[in-house]
Amino acid sequence: MERGLMANELQRMKIAFMATHGVEQIELTDPWKAIEEAGGDPELVSLEPGQIQGFNHLDKADTFTVDRTVDKADESDYAALVLPGGVANPDSLRMNEDAVRFARSFFEAGKPVGVICHGPWTLVEADVVRDRKITSWPSLKTDLMNAGANWVDQECVVDDGLVSSRKPEDLPAFCKKIVEEFAEGVHEGQREKVHAGSR
Repeated sequence: MERGLMANELQRMKIAFMATHGVEQIELTDPWKAIEEAGGDPELVSLEPGQIQGFNHLDKADTFTVDRTVDKADESDYAALVLPGGVANPDSLRMNEDAVRFARSFFEAGKPVGVICHGPWTLVEADVVRDRKITSWPSLKTDLMNAGANWVDQECVVDDGLVSSRKPEDLPAFCKKIVEEFAEGVHEGQREKVHAGSR
């Protein structure tokens, strides 16, 4: 990543990271670092106040302090959204109405979203993947296709402001691309596709 050229791409942009217990730690920390290095201001949004437990696959890792609970979070305060993976994390998020609403609101506003690994489960619940090109951890392929998505097996996929990757090994490409897409701001295609694809 060319740090000099990217140092101020996201200057003063506030970026929401939505995650809860069970988040795959590196999928939270690597994009977080990339946003900070590009001049952005990441903020952790979660289901409850306090701290969330990160994991390295199946092993407990570090804890992370929640900046704002999702019931008090509003898309208008943020320029973009990142949804890290880990199995338990998105499984909890997709069962929470406020989390699903929050994720969907970025698509309705045309704002860019980055999602990796198991993260798209929340987007399936939000009904925003219909007719969208997306990738994910392989076990989500059927869920995403059943929700109307065009699933592909690629390192990093971009579709009108929606950036997706499959796994931690894809993080270098994912981090580079979310900075680029977030810097571009609102993507009208993102807004149009969510309204066209909604049931």
